[in-house]
Amino acid sequence: MPLTRQIAIALVAAGPLLPVAASAGQTPAHLSYEQFEAAVPHIDLDNCPDSLAQENTFCRASILHEQVHVFVFSYDGDSPMVGFGSFEADGIAALLN
Repeated sequence: MPLTRQIAIALVAAGPLLPVAASAGQTPAHLSYEQFEAAVPHIDLDNCPDSLAQENTFCRASILHEQVHVFVFSYDGDSPMVGFGSFEADGIAALLN
C-alpha cells in the first residue's frame, strides 16, 4: 500500500485520538500540509470552525461516513497540523458559513 494511502487511513482512523495521545505524554506524529495535501481528499474551508479557530492557521475538511473531519494547519514553517476536530455531517452548514 502506498505511503500516502497509509497516512490517509491512519489520519482518519486515529485522528480523534491525537489529542488523547498528546495528553498521555506521547508525541503525535508530525504532519505537514504538503503530506496531507497529497494523501487526504479534502475541501478548503474559507474559515475554520469557531471551536478550532487559531491565529495564523487555515483549515481543510474531509468527509468520511457521516462525519466531517477538520484539520487545522499553521502558516508557519512547513505548515504543520496543529489541531483537529470531528463534526456530525448534519451540522455541515454551520461549518461552511
